[in-house]
Amino acid sequence: MDAAKRVEFTKEMKKDYTILAPNMLPIHFKLFENLFKAYGYKVEILQTRGRQIVDEGLKYVHNDTCYPALLTIGQMMDALHSGKYDLNKTALIITQTGGGCRASNYIHLLRKALEKDGLSHIPVISLNLSGLEKNSGFKLTLPMIRKALAVLAYGDLLMLMHNQTRPYEQEAGASGALVDRWVEKLTAMFAEDKGYAAKEMERYLPQIAADFARVPITGEKKVRVGVVGEIYVKYSPIGNNDLEEFLFSQGCETMVPGVIGFMLFKVDNRMEDIKLYGGSRAKFEVVKIMFDYLVGIEQHVIHAVEHANTISNRFTVPSSYAHLKKLIDGVIGYGCKMGEGWLLTAEMMELIESGYPNIICAQPFGCLPNHIVGKGMIRNLKNLYPKSNIVPIDYDPGATKVNQENRIKLMLAVAKENMESAEAEA
Repeated sequence: MDAAKRVEFTKEMKKDYTILAPNMLPIHFKLFENLFKAYGYKVEILQTRGRQIVDEGLKYVHNDTCYPALLTIGQMMDALHSGKYDLNKTALIITQTGGGCRASNYIHLLRKALEKDGLSHIPVISLNLSGLEKNSGFKLTLPMIRKALAVLAYGDLLMLMHNQTRPYEQEAGASGALVDRWVEKLTAMFAEDKGYAAKEMERYLPQIAADFARVPITGEKKVRVGVVGEIYVKYSPIGNNDLEEFLFSQGCETMVPGVIGFMLFKVDNRMEDIKLYGGSRAKFEVVKIMFDYLVGIEQHVIHAVEHANTISNRFTVPSSYAHLKKLIDGVIGYGCKMGEGWLLTAEMMELIESGYPNIICAQPFGCLPNHIVGKGMIRNLKNLYPKSNIVPIDYDPGATKVNQENRIKLMLAVAKENMESAEAEA
């Protein structure tokens, strides 16, 4: 039972309430915002930035709690204090995993923050697939889930193609304009109940990739940098202090592994638990259906990038989840699955193999599993890949952006030397 009072989001609230959600993935979440609106929910993905979000989080979350919890709660409390919303017609929504990670407890911390501030009447909706909490006014239906999974595919592809095109575009902003155009087009399709079936994804994903392949580019070589880490600071511009923008300003090409791999990892873990510890065979089969469906979506994304390479052979094709799982055999165990688990190590190995030996591992304060499978594995990976260039960067309330960027610049200096040496050898 929650220490703080739980207020249900009812059917009556759906019509009038604005639902605020913390931001993590700029492209994906814009699509999610529009998807929820198509179902009659007035969801707003918060775009607020600035130090005040950290300060708000520190007021309501104990400072030894993980940094992502502090930021997500800080962003929502900051929005409530902005004066922009009617606090009697506002709800909050946050994902809840149900696993061993403290992300399972963010929702309880948020309710305690509301209670502390005299706002305990504001409903908090748990967005989860495990039946942890239910609200009569907010339900995940099967069509909505299918569309949400399609959003992951479209978001992953748009992020991947944008990151590999933007550093080389001849006309500044051409790649970003393509992202905006496709977000608008996909939103319109979802509103008409189109675009999320397997056959439709098989059609539209290659079209997206082909559009990016036709963007006129320069022929220069850039330092290629991969980004891994705890899922929030890996993707969130707030959590990682605009890491992707900083790398772009330094003349780098950035590769950030997509969300579908993480989703496959989480679903796969459910099956591994049943294999290791026993459980319902019926549950295993249901989870296996979800896993196979995600594998199918992943394949559509991979084939789309392969299609782009028939037009302009310059894109790195993402590896399959099955390949990632094979990579870590003998390196780290499959039982290491809290947080990002063995997947984080596998992503670093895949990046190195794919031509991104320079890697930033984003480490948030308070995420012990992330430090073990990230920073803790760097020495092993250096032994396996002597030319790898991996730097762990700590993100916490006391870490300054200047110090973080200086550490990254040192890594980039080594990366440039390695690139020049490789060119001289060639």
